[in-house]
Amino acid sequence: MNVTPTEQAVLDRIDEELLVRVTVELLQARGQNPPGDEAATVAVLAAAGRALGLDVVTTPVEPGRDNVTITLASDNGVEHNGSAGNSVGGGFGGDGVEGNGSVGRGPGLLLLGHTDVVPVGDGWTTDPFGGEVRDGRIYGRGASDMKGGLAAALVALAALRGSRLSGPVELAAVVDEEETGKGIRAYVAGTERPFVGCITAEPTDLQTIIAARGDSYLRVAIHGRACHAGNPADGANAIYGAAAVVAEIERLHAMLAADPHPLLGPATWSVGQINGGTGGSIVPAECVIVADRRLLPGESPAAVLDDLRRRVADLKLEDRGLTVDLEMPMEIPAFETSADADLVRVTEAARVDAGGPDLPLGGWTAACDGGYVVRDLGVPVVVLGPGSVTTQAHRADESVAIAELLTAARAYALTALRLLA
Repeated sequence: MNVTPTEQAVLDRIDEELLVRVTVELLQARGQNPPGDEAATVAVLAAAGRALGLDVVTTPVEPGRDNVTITLASDNGVEHNGSAGNSVGGGFGGDGVEGNGSVGRGPGLLLLGHTDVVPVGDGWTTDPFGGEVRDGRIYGRGASDMKGGLAAALVALAALRGSRLSGPVELAAVVDEEETGKGIRAYVAGTERPFVGCITAEPTDLQTIIAARGDSYLRVAIHGRACHAGNPADGANAIYGAAAVVAEIERLHAMLAADPHPLLGPATWSVGQINGGTGGSIVPAECVIVADRRLLPGESPAAVLDDLRRRVADLKLEDRGLTVDLEMPMEIPAFETSADADLVRVTEAARVDAGGPDLPLGGWTAACDGGYVVRDLGVPVVVLGPGSVTTQAHRADESVAIAELLTAARAYALTALRLLA
């Protein structure tokens, strides 16, 4: 690794035992989204941050759902010589770093993650909340997406204590990323701290991601008129109207394929749900479609909604006695950061020096909360984290490699040292 003696001293403080322990206890914190139960995970993360001598603040988003920020701030030089106990939640002590460092009041570095995980689902051969350590991997729901990334970020913050930095390093762990983004929207609306950049610790196979697609859900409700199926002309069949809308969405998806982004591919449409009708002998009065629209950098979710509204109007469903309501209940912005940006160059060099794999800068077809940071805070973002969104996230027997956790923690620490020199 191409690191200085000062940097190596920080890397030497990244403790594998501590990193595994934090990851395991986060995985043992039960909760799934939906329904939105992040409280146990937040409690473990907050307790670990306090025990490591970091500044911890929890902020309610909804009852029982708190965002948590853990910050290496201007008082990181206080002496903290506790000793480790047996559990994070039980309040183990600090890392024994003497307080001779300082953090300035300039712009900081944001490490971003989320505390919610998707429902467990079927097919597990190990306890999804067990945090089992086996053959160099840690198993459990959220190991890759993304409790492992949270643990790596927290341990990196602890290792940075005593360093001379021009600004703070903050880990923001928000709720509800897997559903409607309530946590990140509350965070960007409430933060006043300036940042030179943001690393989103989502699972990328330790590849530096400089562009990510956004996402939106569109709900199309078709309203007709029920009648006896023996004389369907007396009614207005909402399912027939829905079929016309689905065909239009499929046509739009094919049109988008002709204009791909160089890193992300094309924007996409996908109809994921249709619900309508009450029985085979009744002309259906209602039918609801829910579609997923993946967004490219520069696309406006509002413009996507307006475009679909115009195209549905062109179907003239009112001539069939139907009316239509359209809404977009969820949207995540896409983003792209220039490969020449300081954040990208420094993070990529740090990733390589930390022992990361030989991978080029890449794009991510998934969506993440980093898009809000770019759009609403004007802060450049990369995505870099342990685990795999394609082979581990949202699957049975989800796991993460301990070696990847260590590499991620080292990369985060090196990036902070170099960006905030």
